Amino acid sequence: MVKRKKTRQVRIGKVRVGGDAPVSFQSMTKVKASNVAATVAEIRRLERAGCEIIRIAVKDLDDARAVKAIRKRIRIPLVCDIHFDYRLALASIANGADKIRINPGNMRDEDEVVQVLRAAKRAKIPIRIGVNSGSVLTQYAIRNTQYEGASTRLVDAAMKYVKLFEKHGFRDIIISLKASDCLSTIDAYRKVSRLCDYPLHLGVTAAGPHDSGIVKSAIGIGTLLADGIGDTIRVSLTADPVEEVIAAKRILSALKLRRFGPDIISCPTCGRCQVDLAAIVKKLERSIASQGNGLRVTGNAIKSVTIAVMGCEVNGPGEAKEADIGIAFGNNCGMLFKKGKIVRRVKIEDAVSAILKEIR
Repeated sequence: MVKRKKTRQVRIGKVRVGGDAPVSFQSMTKVKASNVAATVAEIRRLERAGCEIIRIAVKDLDDARAVKAIRKRIRIPLVCDIHFDYRLALASIANGADKIRINPGNMRDEDEVVQVLRAAKRAKIPIRIGVNSGSVLTQYAIRNTQYEGASTRLVDAAMKYVKLFEKHGFRDIIISLKASDCLSTIDAYRKVSRLCDYPLHLGVTAAGPHDSGIVKSAIGIGTLLADGIGDTIRVSLTADPVEEVIAAKRILSALKLRRFGPDIISCPTCGRCQVDLAAIVKKLERSIASQGNGLRVTGNAIKSVTIAVMGCEVNGPGEAKEADIGIAFGNNCGMLFKKGKIVRRVKIEDAVSAILKEIR
């Protein structure tokens, strides 16, 4: 069981972040915000995938003005990502943003930052101090980006902003310190977690394409979550943003911080396996996804079900017995278990339907 560090709680729209709130997950749109129709369409796809918070890039005043129209047509909180021009933050807040993200590496004039703080305080919305290695390390003219030095400068930049915010009585703060490598990211978050109790937004920035990006994100985000650090996460992929949501759910599920569906345990197979286990597991996954509502039992209990699908007699019976529902395959058939007890033998072609029946 992961013991999470207790942090201050802030609200992004209706979503609580920090304190005793569950670790939330978010994504970012890929289209220009001023294209309201395209932005809303993308956000609605993400909402259907379960995204809990969405961020848009606000590059100019047209994007900032679009916030009002976008906000009316979506259900999840809207975060505006601001760089360089504080006036874009002011316009986004005026048009109904639920949160602002600003970067210490790209907004350095204290008077301008203070104007943003005052506007956010009037609107009662939080600000994320979003530090990225790409902007902050350039600011500090770092040539040697060994993770110890890089992480220290990320933390220094964030804490300088924190002190400025606190000086002006603003404490609805979320912090992120993202580098494009796992070690710098992990080290930076561990350091800042010891220095303050503000909620932390976790992520590895510019993690890369789908497969390698998921690996880097799972290592960086997962290591910190296992340490009890982190209150909201974003998996950054050069891919469809829906894939970011799917990956975030899987990271949280793997650490048992959240559950989004049945947990399927299946073996990698070896020469002892006499069935096409990969095809069976794939069919089971598709069936659960397509019949989710039909499989729902009391409340959300379906989410806590563990299903074991094992390919042979070595670990199969043991894993199947430990799961809520399990099947261990032998020669031309499978032995079905429920709560550790044998239910019956089933034919290979009937395996998936038998498992679904027991779930119901």
